[in-house]
Amino acid sequence: MDIQRLKQLSRDVRKHVLLMVHKSGASHVGTSLSCADIMVAVYEVARIDPRHPHDPGRDRVILSKGHGVATWYAVLAEHGFFDKKLLETYYADGSPLTGHPDLQNVPGIETTTGSLGHGLPVGLGMAIASKIDEKGFRVFVVMGDGECDEGTVWEAALAAAQFKLGNFTVIIDRNDQQGLGRTGDIINLEPLDGKWVSFGWRVKTVDGHDHVALIEAIKDHDASIPTVIIARTVKGKGVSYMEHQTLWHYRDPNPEQYAQAIKEIDESAQKETDAAAPCHNNNSKWNEMGNGKGDET
Repeated sequence: MDIQRLKQLSRDVRKHVLLMVHKSGASHVGTSLSCADIMVAVYEVARIDPRHPHDPGRDRVILSKGHGVATWYAVLAEHGFFDKKLLETYYADGSPLTGHPDLQNVPGIETTTGSLGHGLPVGLGMAIASKIDEKGFRVFVVMGDGECDEGTVWEAALAAAQFKLGNFTVIIDRNDQQGLGRTGDIINLEPLDGKWVSFGWRVKTVDGHDHVALIEAIKDHDASIPTVIIARTVKGKGVSYMEHQTLWHYRDPNPEQYAQAIKEIDESAQKETDAAAPCHNNNSKWNEMGNGKGDET
C-alpha cells in the first residue's frame, strides 16, 4: 500500500473540490472535504474498471450524502472515468456535473442521490440482487451521520441483517455536524455504534482520515453479516478556517479564501516531506527524532 500516493491523491481531490466550489459559487464544501479520504479509500478497494463502468460484475459505490458529490466527481476523474478538465464545469448550466449526482449523466455514478436516507435502501437492493444472482459483487454506501436521522436508514439496516448481506458495507462520515448545527444538539445519535450492533451489524470505528485504517476496515467483511464503519472525520478537513465550522456547509470561498485554502493544502505536503526527511545532526538522539512519521492529512 503506497501511503504517500494515497495522501497525495486526497490532497489533489481536496484541491479539485475547492476549485469546483469556488468557481461555481456552489456550496457544501465542508462536507465534501470531510469525506475525501473515505472516498479515496473506497476506490482503492472497490473492483471497478473505469474502462467498463457498466460491467455486471463490478462492485457498486453509492454516495448517499449526495450534496458531497464534488468529492465523488473528483475521485472518479482521478481514476479515469472522465477527463479531469470536465471538473471545471461543475454546477454550470448544461454541465453533466450537477450539484447532486445524477445516474444518467456521469460514468461511475450508480444512482441518483440527494434526498437523504435513500442511498442505503438502494444499496440494500443491489446487495440482495448480487446475492440472488450469485454475482459476487460488493456494495459500498458512504453516508453522513446527520443522515442517520432518517427512518429509511434504519428500515434498510434491519433488512440487511435479516438477509445476511455480508457483501454490504456502509461507511458513515462521522463529522458530528449537519446542516443546522452539531448532530448531538439536533438529534443525539449516541451510542451510534451500539445502535448498529443492536440492528445486527458488525461495527468498526476508525479515524476517517487514516488511509490505512480505512482500507483495512473496508477490506474486512464477514460472509453473512453486513458491516458498518463509523469513520471519525473533521468537517472542512485540510483547510484551517473551514474545519468544524457549520457555516461552510453553505458558503463558497472568495478568491482570497480559495488561495489560502490551496496554500494550506500544498504546505501540508511540504510539512510531511520535511518530517519524513532524515536529520543530519551528529547527535544520535536528534537523528532518531528526525525519522518520525509525518503529519496525517
